[in-house]
Amino acid sequence: MSGSSIRLFVAGDLAAGAAVPGSEAQAHYLANVMRRSVGDAVILFNGRDGEWAARIVSVSRKAVMFEVGVLLRGQAAEPDCWLCFALLKRNKTDMVVEKATELGVSRILPVLTARTQADHVNLERLRAIAVEAAEQCERLAVPEIVSPVTLPALLAGWPAGRRLFMADERRTAKVARFSSGPASLLVGPEGGFTEAEVAAIRANQHVTIVSLGARILRAETAAIAGLALLLASDPPEE
Repeated sequence: MSGSSIRLFVAGDLAAGAAVPGSEAQAHYLANVMRRSVGDAVILFNGRDGEWAARIVSVSRKAVMFEVGVLLRGQAAEPDCWLCFALLKRNKTDMVVEKATELGVSRILPVLTARTQADHVNLERLRAIAVEAAEQCERLAVPEIVSPVTLPALLAGWPAGRRLFMADERRTAKVARFSSGPASLLVGPEGGFTEAEVAAIRANQHVTIVSLGARILRAETAAIAGLALLLASDPPEE
């Protein structure tokens, strides 16, 4: 976050002079937590129209309205990278979603496997975590988070043209490297994929087996480390 400026993700369209409502949660945050009032500056983004300076024109405990000012940053293309990870217990899943958002993934797909530690997820909670992470790390977009799918369903419906990198806990493959095209990372559960699951994954023509380094990693660490490897690239020239 730049200085003391508050960045907020909003649903409405952003353009100079537009009046854009915030959510009830944002109204509470601004009025009661941050003690902001009419006339105070904020920064808004919606994942489509770039990042804009704005000001509060009305705020109460349950409602807030912004007036959009000038464009600060245009919407830029982001890496087309998905994270597919075996669903973990709540706190670990929360952390994976937060860090994956910070690292720049465009889509997050929880997967149900034979050794998955959980079988359901609160999507609204995860989406709220992703929004907050995007606000804090100055991303211009929030990743899509979809409902959990079984591993067979994930593989059967995998889109042509998108490479799927599977993290190899046996560490026999080459270390994952940045991919410039549509890509995804698949991370298994604690205890790893079963032999039958590994065979099914390897049989998929879009899969590339990769290593995440010299050590056995916990599932949540593997997701974060794998994304860091796949998304690492030289910074753009100024």
